[in-house]
Amino acid sequence: MPPICERSSLNHDIKHIMSTQKETLGFQAEVKQLLQLMIHSLYSDKEIFLRELISNASDAADKLRFEALDKPDFYEQDSELRIRLSVDREARTLTLIDNGIGMSRDEVIDNIGTIAKSGTRAFFEKLTGDARKDANLIGQFGVGFYSAFIVADKVTLTTRRAGLPASEGVRWESSGEGDYTLETTDAPRGTHIVLHLREGEDELLDEWRLKQIIRKYSDHITLPIEMPTAAVTDEDGKETQPAGWETVNKASALWARAKSEITDEEYKAFYQHVAHDYSDPLAWTHARVEGRQEYTQLLYLPARAPFDLYDRDARHGVKLYVRRVFIMDDADKLMPQYLRFVRGVIDSADLPLNVSRELLQGNKDIDAIRAGCVKKVLAMLEDLAENQADKFATFWKEFGQVLKEGVGEDFANRERIAKLLRFASTHTGNDGQTVSLADYLGRMKPEQDKIYYLTADSYTAALASPHLEVFRKKGVEVLLLTDRVDEWVTSHLTEFDGKNLVSVARGALDLGALEDESEKASQKASEEAMKPLVDALSDTLKDTVKEVRVTHRLTESPACLVVDEFAMSNHLQRMLKAAGQDVPVSKPILEINPEHPLVKKLDASRSQDTRFADLAHIVFDQALLAEGGQLSDPAGFVKRINALMLELSA
Repeated sequence: MPPICERSSLNHDIKHIMSTQKETLGFQAEVKQLLQLMIHSLYSDKEIFLRELISNASDAADKLRFEALDKPDFYEQDSELRIRLSVDREARTLTLIDNGIGMSRDEVIDNIGTIAKSGTRAFFEKLTGDARKDANLIGQFGVGFYSAFIVADKVTLTTRRAGLPASEGVRWESSGEGDYTLETTDAPRGTHIVLHLREGEDELLDEWRLKQIIRKYSDHITLPIEMPTAAVTDEDGKETQPAGWETVNKASALWARAKSEITDEEYKAFYQHVAHDYSDPLAWTHARVEGRQEYTQLLYLPARAPFDLYDRDARHGVKLYVRRVFIMDDADKLMPQYLRFVRGVIDSADLPLNVSRELLQGNKDIDAIRAGCVKKVLAMLEDLAENQADKFATFWKEFGQVLKEGVGEDFANRERIAKLLRFASTHTGNDGQTVSLADYLGRMKPEQDKIYYLTADSYTAALASPHLEVFRKKGVEVLLLTDRVDEWVTSHLTEFDGKNLVSVARGALDLGALEDESEKASQKASEEAMKPLVDALSDTLKDTVKEVRVTHRLTESPACLVVDEFAMSNHLQRMLKAAGQDVPVSKPILEINPEHPLVKKLDASRSQDTRFADLAHIVFDQALLAEGGQLSDPAGFVKRINALMLELSA
């Protein structure tokens, strides 16, 4: 495509094209709904339309640069990539042109006419009803093109994908109602968008106003954003400077500039562009690394989670550049999965320009860059945790569960990650995850040598667990782990700062020096006295439990269930079953409280076979329910309870 040099070529590209194969197609229902939202609900933030269209144009240029590495003929002798914006006051139109990658007919239908690529369904699930907040979701969900209808009552888009012949251009047009037209046309490479402005949008015909908006939202775009300039004449009317184009934005790679030259506002604006998130980031780090590997990193911590954070198959990651040439979006090999929330740019001075996703796998240079970036991100988090508690609390609420995955994924940094973890505990009095392992160690009893924790389905269930009773009695803090990932965490994080992490619901209770000799002697005597009852229960419940034993972890409950020290926890078994996975059959251990009146009643009924069996099953079922389990025979449980109630009321 020949360079665009004059204002008249703009109009020529749009108006003087030959069209064939015109057809009318309907929007999907979700797209119709989205268009109505754009037109009627987001009007107070109408400036965002230009931000979104320019961002899309910038992405199209990046994609062309990447594909042209292997196919340089895609440039069609026009490698000076740019975005151009012009107004036609008479026609009341605003025209935006880029000479980026462009779109094919199928891509136009997929990206604009249907839900396949737009993300509109997920977008609607995240809507809050607050127009300003909802406007900020637009870029994140890839639905920014539709924002054009905030200010336009008709949009005409003409595009051709690089590599296709000029005759395979596509013209798309819609009034933002229920359908759009599509036709094949001659077109230059790239995308031309003409906005037919609504009545009352005259300020958008003011070039000075447009420049204001560009500098506010898009100054950081590395592509030059150009607007036409009028010819300059002298007093005699002689032209001293022909009409041309001026660059409105700074059009430089922000990350390549010195930190001292970049304001916080510029850093924030660049984050909003690179992350498609129009709230401010929590923090960022910007550094140039020199040595065996030379690269620049500009990495951000978002303030809120993206909609697909927990979709591990979705591509997440930073943008990779090589010597300021865009290579790929979402370069996930440059950041581990547990840091998939990080956004930003990595610009290498050493990698080849033709690096592919396959070459990123197992590449030593990439591994070195990745390790350096991970250290920078962890250092950012450590700084927030130590010096900006409010910001770290925000981070933890949004991304804490994801960071926990790093305990099992990143052995080299496990200790650093462990120090950043936060949990609820019996000490806090609420379900806020604010307790670090260091906090816990600082509150340990002098004679305590273990870190105690309990996993459960919820904070309420954990707090009500009978396994906590002896710890409350002795004033020993227990961490309450209720995130689904916590079972994974505790299977990999078995000690911290020399102290073992021990589940209060697994294995025999060992309080070590927290128990004195008189307590141990009393426990031994209770075990001997209760041996006949233990034997009787073992026989009666042999199909249900692996073992019955006396416990001293209970002070209020008659019984509880535990598993062997190295067995799968009951909590994990329930999660796996709920996910439809096969779980190995394992019987729990029933522990009874020798001081509880119900257990003493049970002991007294040993000579009555039927009554004893009913009470034994009731005690087991109650213990199962207390820890969130499901009864295998609910009807049998109800029948036994009813019989017991009738007996007591007789």
